[in-house]
Amino acid sequence: MSHQVTASINPSSAYLHIPFCRRRCFYCDFPVSVVGDRLRGETSGTISQYVEALCQEINVTPSLGQPLETIFFGGGTPSLLSKNQLQRLVETLKKRFGISPSAEISMEMDPGTFDLAHLQGYRSAGVNRVSLGVQAFQEDLLQISGRSHSVSEIFTGVDLIRQVEVPEFSIDLISGLPHHTLDSWQESLEKAIAISPTHISVYDMTIEPGTAFGRYYKAGDQPLPTDETTVKMYQMAEQVFKTAGYEHYEISNYAQPGHQCRHNRVYWENRPYYGFGMGAASYVEGKRFTRPRKKAEYYQWVRDGCAIACVVTPPNEVLLETLMLGLRLAEGVSLEMLAEQFGKEKVAEIHKCCQPYYKKGWVEVVEGRLRLCDPQGFLFSNVVLAELFGELE
Repeated sequence: MSHQVTASINPSSAYLHIPFCRRRCFYCDFPVSVVGDRLRGETSGTISQYVEALCQEINVTPSLGQPLETIFFGGGTPSLLSKNQLQRLVETLKKRFGISPSAEISMEMDPGTFDLAHLQGYRSAGVNRVSLGVQAFQEDLLQISGRSHSVSEIFTGVDLIRQVEVPEFSIDLISGLPHHTLDSWQESLEKAIAISPTHISVYDMTIEPGTAFGRYYKAGDQPLPTDETTVKMYQMAEQVFKTAGYEHYEISNYAQPGHQCRHNRVYWENRPYYGFGMGAASYVEGKRFTRPRKKAEYYQWVRDGCAIACVVTPPNEVLLETLMLGLRLAEGVSLEMLAEQFGKEKVAEIHKCCQPYYKKGWVEVVEGRLRLCDPQGFLFSNVVLAELFGELE
């Protein structure tokens, strides 16, 4: 079992934000730039210019001596990159930081944005983990969400991933979409299991301001499912996936044994990481920094030399982050590590604060680790965290 470690270690993970999409999904508030269907890879000056800026940013980032153990291409839709562009980014990272031979290199991909040649190119560039943005297995829900792919394209994408023998393969699903019913959710869960990916992520839809959904709906509106229904969806997913042999290792994530996402564990264990690209966050030498979210401002920031001006995160904030992130994991947080890093008094305060939740069966201590109980603790994690934050701030 891996354990949390302090932020003083050097990063061995890198996140690269690829902000291009064929269209913006109605729930999305990520920094993305819509390039449409015809523009992709080398045919798009927009994407080429961005890859250039990313390489510049990587090249001026000080290497702290650790080779990269995990790399994550997120987005946006990274599968709009050509294989040469992806290869170039991987080579630039390798030259700057080194890449461990056993590194996990993940890439988010959308159905309908890649063919066999693309996938083979990505594999030969080193991608060994694909996260497929499925979201739903019903045409009407895909359309309601503003997704640019069809259900048949999901299955075509899965076939290609199998053909190229990508070792790690994850799919994303979203619960709580407008018009979502327990029946359609059950169908999606069963189809996900039939595909048998090594990893499944399930996100509960949240209405974000500034998104299309934010303009159409507010929380509690119909046709959004009620809170009661979304809780049932959460419990249903947990039951179906656990029965199929998946471990519920993090609030929103399930994996077949031995197939957890190594990159995402870096975030949950509050370990440092490099971030590159528009809107990307990094956590290096105790400092958190987020790059400009708008393309013109990001390009200007790169031209100005990628200066990072921010202060080291104060210890109490690190403690709150460690709890907020670490309690997302099924194994929770090591109390011994918390005592070493933040002092025994803080651990006593945490225990005192959790008393009512121990009694409710939402929080427990197992083998020296503080953790949320599955599923009730996970379902009420916000309540527990709000209480901890109020007490410890």
